[in-house]
Amino acid sequence: MKVNQHIQDAYNWFSGAPLHILVIIVVALIFQSLGGRAITRAMDRIATADFVSWPQRTIARQKERARTLGSILKSTLNGTVWLIATAMLLSEFGLNLGPIIASAGVIGVALGLGAQTIVRDILAGIFMLVEDQYGVGDEILVLEVKGIVESVGLRITTVRSKDGTLWYIRNGEVLKIGNNSQPKSKIAK
Repeated sequence: MKVNQHIQDAYNWFSGAPLHILVIIVVALIFQSLGGRAITRAMDRIATADFVSWPQRTIARQKERARTLGSILKSTLNGTVWLIATAMLLSEFGLNLGPIIASAGVIGVALGLGAQTIVRDILAGIFMLVEDQYGVGDEILVLEVKGIVESVGLRITTVRSKDGTLWYIRNGEVLKIGNNSQPKSKIAK
């Protein structure tokens, strides 16, 4: 009789918070895995689709853009899933999330005001990638810098000028850009 009572007590204990915690973690891992696979499949389809309309825009460049966008989407998915899972886990431990969320809102506003340039750089980088304004190997004229693009990131683009200087250009600072590597349109001919 005592053994059954111990088993019942252990079951009652496990079916409470420990089971909820285990379920939250498992569901978060499943969402992360399924979402990651869905993003990978979608980006593979985009990378191999026939979107190339100009001779200069190669399939390799299209694949690179798809890979970059895929990594951004996966990072966003992972951050969102684990932020929600962490909030749910903290509530299972009995932590009142109301004051934490209110504090996070105030801190978020303060960080938002302080990080405006970073956010502007990243948003400009995303739009630059989506619009395919330039890519690695293109000869561009941006600000007062003329050279070959060596790397393209969400926040910074690096350009090597003819004299060998490597320029780091924040994407949010770019208001106007000239790309000598883009093919001329048929109208201009």
